Amino acid sequence: MRTERNILIAFILNLSFSVFEFLGGVFTGSTAIISDAVHDLGDAASIGISYFLERKSKRKPDEKYTYGYARYSVIGGFITTLILLIGSILIIYNAIIKIITPTEINYNGMIIFAVIGVLINFCAAFFTRKGNSLNQKSVNLHMLEDVLGWAVVLAGSVVMRFTDFTLIDPIMSIGIALFILINAIRNLKEIFDLFLEKTPDNISVADIKECVKEVSGVLDIHHIHIWSMDGQNNFATMHIVTDSDPHKIKETVRKKLRDYGICHITVEIETTEEHCCEKNCHLEITPHYKHCHNHANHYH
Repeated sequence: MRTERNILIAFILNLSFSVFEFLGGVFTGSTAIISDAVHDLGDAASIGISYFLERKSKRKPDEKYTYGYARYSVIGGFITTLILLIGSILIIYNAIIKIITPTEINYNGMIIFAVIGVLINFCAAFFTRKGNSLNQKSVNLHMLEDVLGWAVVLAGSVVMRFTDFTLIDPIMSIGIALFILINAIRNLKEIFDLFLEKTPDNISVADIKECVKEVSGVLDIHHIHIWSMDGQNNFATMHIVTDSDPHKIKETVRKKLRDYGICHITVEIETTEEHCCEKNCHLEITPHYKHCHNHANHYH
């Protein structure tokens, strides 16, 4: 409950301040403030989604979602990332127009908004600084990122106040937008990797095979699949050939693979006398199935 409350507080602070920023950006004529408003709005959406998913993710697997509800967070991340991508592109476009046709900027107002921005985002970062929830840790990173972003805007507005060099504002907005854009593209790639069920980057299939083969009694391992539901909870399935006690083999393998961050492990035990028609995984399921069926009839 404490984690949910902290995320909710951060959401309210971010959403309120993003609206305040839009008004401030229009009032001061600063595209840098408007660009950060878009960023904060994306963060607010992300935090809002995180809040609801924090509650939904606690639901246990059922007949409709046999693996649970963890991937809802991935969908939320996809939506938020798209918002940030579109917003960043629009910000860069508007900043380029500002460079071509400079407009007057209210430096004093910009400094005031920047100071408030640092304080508000610092408070949000303070509220989300503790907690074991992965959602809360992600939200906290966003808040710290916003504190740094507003510190840059504050420094730039002070420089403009004394130099009257207005091009600093659109240049800063492009810099902030590019930073957001690069990170959004990186997040989008991770999301696509999850949906495509790619092997997690921090896990090597070769290492897993070697680890399992080290278990006493394991003669061979094949048909291995490793994927992640949400970037944190990793799953694995595999066939193990052994003539030893299957129960002991399975328990030992599960214990060793948990050290690799694999929390859900399905093991099929085979003996040396069995023929596995799935030793090499094929995409052509129907022809493969017929081949196995014919092979089984041959043995009968």
